[in-house]
Amino acid sequence: MAQVQYFGTGRRKNSTARVIMTPGSGKITFNGKDISEYLNFDHLHLVVKQPLAITDTVDSYDITINVHGGGFSGQAGAARHGISRALLQVDPDFRSPLKAAGLLTRDSRMKERKKPGLKKARKSPQFSKR
Repeated sequence: MAQVQYFGTGRRKNSTARVIMTPGSGKITFNGKDISEYLNFDHLHLVVKQPLAITDTVDSYDITINVHGGGFSGQAGAARHGISRALLQVDPDFRSPLKAAGLLTRDSRMKERKKPGLKKARKSPQFSKR
């Protein structure tokens, strides 16, 4: 008999996370590594587990996350978004608490592109009158 799986895709900055949730003991795996081994910062662990804490399902599901692109913060945010979307497949009643916490909205803030003639996106070369 096949085990039930729930899928969700999350994005944040330049990161994309594919999340697979299966009923289990609460183990979270990032790219084949444990969460504490992959994400070195404790506050990012809280970010990833936030949707689980809101829905009281912290130790109910084993989560496998395949993430690429961006840095640690963007990857943690993408994982949070993916977990939130996967939880909607588990139970549609989770929608209102997740939406109230703002976890279903894709955070569209990204780095602004560099423009020609400028040093960075908005920084211009130093001006000298003489």
